[in-house]
Amino acid sequence: MCWKCLNPIDDSISVFRSSVCPVCGVDLHSCRNCRFYSPGSHYDCHETVDELVVDKERSNFCEWFSIAKTFSGSVKDNLSKSDAKVAFDKLFNI
Repeated sequence: MCWKCLNPIDDSISVFRSSVCPVCGVDLHSCRNCRFYSPGSHYDCHETVDELVVDKERSNFCEWFSIAKTFSGSVKDNLSKSDAKVAFDKLFNI
């Protein structure tokens, strides 16, 4: 499922680093689309990743990536949480 527009992604397709949502065009292989994405966890991930991925909305090379099946909240909730996290990181130069 796309984190931005909540478009369901067919389970039969593989998500590669260059894959984009057919509806809104955002990168699918990103932290925001991963089932392990967990804001507030170490590096915002439930897995034991060794490197920080700074931009959670852009494609990356994470080996732990697994497409999320569902998201809680609305699109507006997802965006506002992301915007708050970015503002916090900028404030403290993280």
